[in-house]
Amino acid sequence: MNDVLKELRETTGAGLMDIKEALTEAGGDKEKAIEILRKKGSLKLGKKSDRVAKEGIIESYIHGGGRIGVLLEINCETDFVARTEDFKNLAKELALHIAAANPLYVNVSDVPAEVIEKEKEIYKEQAKASGKPEEVINKMLDGKIQKYYEETCLLEQPYVKNPDIKVKEFVSNEVAKMGENVVIRRFARFILGA
Repeated sequence: MNDVLKELRETTGAGLMDIKEALTEAGGDKEKAIEILRKKGSLKLGKKSDRVAKEGIIESYIHGGGRIGVLLEINCETDFVARTEDFKNLAKELALHIAAANPLYVNVSDVPAEVIEKEKEIYKEQAKASGKPEEVINKMLDGKIQKYYEETCLLEQPYVKNPDIKVKEFVSNEVAKMGENVVIRRFARFILGA
């Protein structure tokens, strides 16, 4: 019964007494207990994702004597982790990378569909001019789009301090040390006079 209580506590965010009452009323059935908690308004689903969105830091980085600047929002699950040196160093490293590599998006899913369609159009015209067969052109297109992602998406870019790995691998390695989910929410890169 303790495992069930713990599991329901983690998945619902409801109070222990509410969970015990709901389980008793449901005859020990977890699904029915969740339904009872929902009806009573005790269910707090999404509590963990709310925490993820609220904790973290905004890191700034100024480079080139004040000619390039970066603001980066990076989130984590708890304020405890947000205050650690590991987390702050991760934010600094990412801001430095953004200043150096000039990504346009955080990840592939952030790239608007119309941008990808326009890129495909351009690449298709270039490939057709080469006179290659259709199936070769399609493979070339896939490769060109992947290359576009590697150039414009932060997490897909080769990490500036170790080009053998992508930024997402660097972040994963750092996250493994912290033991907590980390999300790069957004960034802005400024260039003097641009």
